[in-house]
Parts: sequence; structure tokens; C-alpha cells
Amino acid sequence: MKSVLTPDLNNRALLESQEKWESNARSYPRRLPLAMDKAGGIYVSDMDGKDYIDCLAGAGTLALGHNHEVIKDAVQNVLDSGLPLHTLDFTTPVKEKFVDELFDALPDSFAEKAKIQFCGPTGGDGIEAALKLVKTATGNRSILSFQGGYHGSTHGTLSVSGTLGPKEDIHALVPDTHFLPYPYEYRCPFGIGEEGHKVCSTYIENLLDNPESGIVSPAGIIVEVVQGEGGSVPAPIEWLKELRRITRERDLPLIIDEVQTGLGRTGRMFAFEHAGIEPDILVLSKAIGGSLPLSVMLYDGRLDQWEAGAHIGTFRGNQMGMAAGQASLKYIRENALPDQAATNGAYFMKKLNEIQTDMSSMGDVRGRGLMMGIEIINPKARPDQIGSYPAAPELASKIQQECFKRGLILEVGGRNGSVIRLLPPLIITKEQIDEVLMRFHESIKTAEAHFGLQ
Repeated sequence: MKSVLTPDLNNRALLESQEKWESNARSYPRRLPLAMDKAGGIYVSDMDGKDYIDCLAGAGTLALGHNHEVIKDAVQNVLDSGLPLHTLDFTTPVKEKFVDELFDALPDSFAEKAKIQFCGPTGGDGIEAALKLVKTATGNRSILSFQGGYHGSTHGTLSVSGTLGPKEDIHALVPDTHFLPYPYEYRCPFGIGEEGHKVCSTYIENLLDNPESGIVSPAGIIVEVVQGEGGSVPAPIEWLKELRRITRERDLPLIIDEVQTGLGRTGRMFAFEHAGIEPDILVLSKAIGGSLPLSVMLYDGRLDQWEAGAHIGTFRGNQMGMAAGQASLKYIRENALPDQAATNGAYFMKKLNEIQTDMSSMGDVRGRGLMMGIEIINPKARPDQIGSYPAAPELASKIQQECFKRGLILEVGGRNGSVIRLLPPLIITKEQIDEVLMRFHESIKTAEAHFGLQ
């Protein structure tokens, strides 16, 4: 098996090699055709020497950006220490320091009763663990999830995810999974807009109390406080409070998936803190490993009903991930990066709203902290009953392409693939934000003109 690489190792050579040998399931390079060479902070360089501002940041993994010094130092210290790099679930000083740092970051009332489970090194495995735990602890089998939610790409996590595309060819997904409406104001499932979240919570409460709902006693309910892949859709604070009340009154375990929102992304250390609530189970990955693979589940000790070996994984003892995660957590807390994300996120949103007044295709600008979404619409089509215009996925894709040409990496996702998503590192400055906004504004102008919207 020979590579198609040429001696100069340029973008084209590496991309051709990737296309030849890598699985058809590869995704990002199809939309963002670059081969990465170097990276630092919010910037990456490709093999041809072109620089990009990275507002994808490992799909939210790189809280401190690329190659931050505290991360590199932490990893190097582990390598120099002589500690084993593979430990299964044996403990080490590195692991103990990580646990201490993480528990110190949790709300005190949750930390006091919490247990931790180290999972395989993906968020999906953490979600799998959470689903198994609630079924074991309650003896029930049904799981309630939300339309538009995304929890992973394993067989079990796809079963509780709202996204349909990856499910189309997968048969016999996990049974007894039921989907509830998520309060999505711009495309309200009840067609009433801002007040839709009240109907949503009433619907959930009635469903749980209905003796003929068709759903056997649920084992748990899983939710994202801000739907990520679903289009950066933040749940209303009032609705989150109601969801916690409803589940607590019925002793229904609430699983909060913070794989993408955790560690300051939304302007608080954990996104659930905006609502002043606590989960029964919290799943963390992505940023928790400081850019390296790591996944953990934290949960109320009363649920700790499973037996030894109930959830295992060969690579749940990633020492470098724990060291990088501990260093990243410490840096985030000591430098008040959640507060900075809240401030810079508000600035970002203000400027995006100003751009929105100049553009006809920005149907909705939303988000929380440095997790933002711009829903791209077709303003020439007929709006629905609450004034929301149809999605425009081809235009969203064109905007992404124009941004890429201008050295700006961002993602497109959400319903119908029509939401521009921004997940910059938490260390981004206002000056860098201004540069992102300038490139984005130029890109959307060009894309709208291409589609005859200018």
C-alpha cells in the first residue's frame, strides 16, 4: 500500500492521499479541504503555508486553543516523570490531581455527593455509561430524549440522538427511546415562538403523568442545555428550571450532556449553572482532556448501584489526557475564562446582530457565551406562521466556503445543515473577534450576491 505523497508534502498531495486511503465516513475535509501543518492559539497553518483563524477548535475541544504552553508543559512533565502511560483504571498521582481539580470546579452541593466514572476516551462512551447507569439504578428501560439533540455516533448514542441522517441505514437501534419537543424559539415545535417553552414543559409533565402515554416508566431523561450539533440552540432558563422540577418530583434521573458546553464554553464553568440547577448525571469530554482524549461521567452517589466491571474500557486511564485536563481546568479557573467567554460572547453577539441588519439571510443569531449559531434562511420564500423563513443549506455552505477562502474556519450544522456555528477557543481576544467578524461579513456579502440576495 503506497501513499500518493510527493516530496514537497503540499496540501494537494496529502488530501489526495487521504481521499485514496481513508474511510468514506470522513467528514470535515470534505467541507474544509486543508492538511494541517502547524498551529498555535486560535491559528492553524496548512501545508501550503496559508494561515487560518480556527473557530471550529476541534468542535469545541480546544478551550485554550492550539498548543497552549500549560498543556505542553503538563504532557512533557508526565513523559519525563516515568509514570506509566497506560493504567486501565489503576490510580496515579496524576489521576488524583485531576479528580481534585475537577471536583473543585463543580458546584459544592453536587461535588459533595458525586461519584466519578472514567469512560473510554470519547463523549459517546460517557453517554453510553450514563444510559447504562440509569437503567441499572432504576430498573426501568425507557429513555426520554429531545428532538434536535446529538449525543454521539455509537449504536446507543445514535438511538437517543435526534439527528436522522446517520440513522437511515442503521437498523434495530436501541428500543424504548422516545423523543420530546425541544424549546427552539425560531422554529418552535408548537408554532407559537417565544412562549413555546411553557407548552413544552407542560407537555412533558402531562406525558409523564399520563397512565396511557404509551411509554413505560422511564429510566432517565437526557438533554443538552445548549444543543450543539442541533444548531447552537440554547434552552430557555425558565424551561430548564421546570425540567429539573418535573424530573425531581418524579425521581426521574436527569442526564445533562455537557460534552460540548462544559468548562466555560457558555460563560459559566458548566452550562447548567446558568439555570441554578444540578443534574443527577453530568457527562464531560472534549475540553475536559485539555485537547487530548478523555471522557468522564459524574453522578449522584445514590445512583451508584452497578457492579464492578459494569462499564469498562481499555483506554480509560489516559495519563497525558488527565494531566492536560488538570492543567487546562486550573488555567481556566485561575484566569476566569468563563467570565471572559461571557463578556466576549456578548460582544460577538452584539456585532453579529449589527451585521444581521445589513444581511437578508441571517434569520436568527443565537447562542450562549462563545457557542454561537447563525441560522441562514431564504428571505425570498414564504415564512411560516411565526415569521421564520425556510432554511437555506446551499447558501450556508457557500458562506462556509467563502469564509474558508478568507482564512476563517467555521462549521455548518443544525437542522437542514443551515446554521453557521462558531466555537472559538476561550482565549480569543476582542481584536481577534473583530477580525473574525470582518471576514465573516465579507463572506456572507459575497455568498448573498452569488444567490441574488444583494
